[in-house]
Amino acid sequence: MGLHHAGGAEKRLLANALLDWSNQRFVLVSESCVPVFNFRTVYEYLVNSAHSYVESYNMDVPQCAGRYNPSMAPDVKEEQWRKGSEWFELSRDLAVDVVADHRYYSLFRRHCTPSCYPDEHYIPTFLHLRHGPRNANRTLTWADWSRGGPHPARFGKAAVTPEFIAAIRNNGTRCIYNGKPTTVCYLFTRKFAPSALPMLLNLTTTLLDF
Repeated sequence: MGLHHAGGAEKRLLANALLDWSNQRFVLVSESCVPVFNFRTVYEYLVNSAHSYVESYNMDVPQCAGRYNPSMAPDVKEEQWRKGSEWFELSRDLAVDVVADHRYYSLFRRHCTPSCYPDEHYIPTFLHLRHGPRNANRTLTWADWSRGGPHPARFGKAAVTPEFIAAIRNNGTRCIYNGKPTTVCYLFTRKFAPSALPMLLNLTTTLLDF
């Protein structure tokens, strides 16, 4: 995928989803993602949330602050630069603001160099600048980064068991939901290989109430 195709594709996906007025929450997942809770749990978690869910942070490392281009100032200063998971969740009004934005997106088109990935920086930076208090500053999609490298672990059919999904649900993480502590921090998980599909389908009745 080209440098700016990912960021532009996100905006186009949101724009098309916004055409349906019944859509109030917008979640970006990939073909390798699956839910770890049933539909009702996911739906109620999102529609009752006071926040959107976009991971957004700044670290003094080459993969984060090192990608900042000073030419983006003064609209985006170095201390305002953010990075985060490309798998996000937005409320309708924040999705409208992302789609309508030209000011910041044009900066990314001009100054996000080949070592910079807009899908990891544009929306996290935009939300930080425009709607910081309304962002929970975390992703809802769990991934296993414990093995190191540029990509998370990939799970095949051998990994897919009820115990594995239960371990993701109850992985010891604590977070804040509507101002209160909770252990329900991830609604989705990745990254699953195509070979895992039959096993995932076998679990849908018992785990996801499908």
